[in-house]
Amino acid sequence: MAVGTENVLNYWHGGLSEVPDEVWHHPSLEVLLLPDNALTHLPARIDSLTSLHTLDLGHNQLTRIPDELGGLTALSRYLYLHDNRLTSLPESLGNLKRLTYLNVGENRLTALPETLGSLEALVELRAQHNRLDSVPASLGGLAALRELWLRGNRLASLPASVSRLGGLRELELRENRFTTVPEALRGLPLLRRLDLRANLLRELPPWIGDLPALEKLDLRWNDVTVPRELLVRLEGRGCVVLR
Repeated sequence: MAVGTENVLNYWHGGLSEVPDEVWHHPSLEVLLLPDNALTHLPARIDSLTSLHTLDLGHNQLTRIPDELGGLTALSRYLYLHDNRLTSLPESLGNLKRLTYLNVGENRLTALPETLGSLEALVELRAQHNRLDSVPASLGGLAALRELWLRGNRLASLPASVSRLGGLRELELRENRFTTVPEALRGLPLLRRLDLRANLLRELPPWIGDLPALEKLDLRWNDVTVPRELLVRLEGRGCVVLR
């Protein structure tokens, strides 16, 4: 049985293999929490919950997400899909234009939908520990994005459109296949933390010293030497360089 109020249902760690029928009796539901269960299927009728602003499906066994998820246009706070068995995401995800937080990490994704760039309110995107070898060019449309987590993928480059992420503060690129710092990051005005640990870095571009807001640059577990002049420039203005 769920724990909750009239507008919140919490089935956390409930041993469930399917979404309970009780859910569909609450058309005004605003928060639906189903993490840490054994769900393998999300019914298409999920789009009937038109008042949902938070949906947590993390830590389950879902292999697909129905297109109907895109009908949840009231989703404005959190959508957790992490730690499932997803190999793809529906293009309809782009309909969630009010969503501010999306976590699709710890899945088996080989690509992100091109429509992702339509999530104009998104502040934080987590797609860590998947099988991504690229991210869509539409990513540059995420004008409100502040945090981007791409750790543990197969990325060797980022699209040029990332240069339009003027509000980006934190970028997690740890455990990928970068051999140099992506050119798309050049000049990002608010980037404070850049994590490039455990990549294949062999060189650093001089312009990295010109990133105006950079406070922490993590280069550990790479075979790269930081030129002394660049190190002096960064540390001289208070940026912590870990190497």
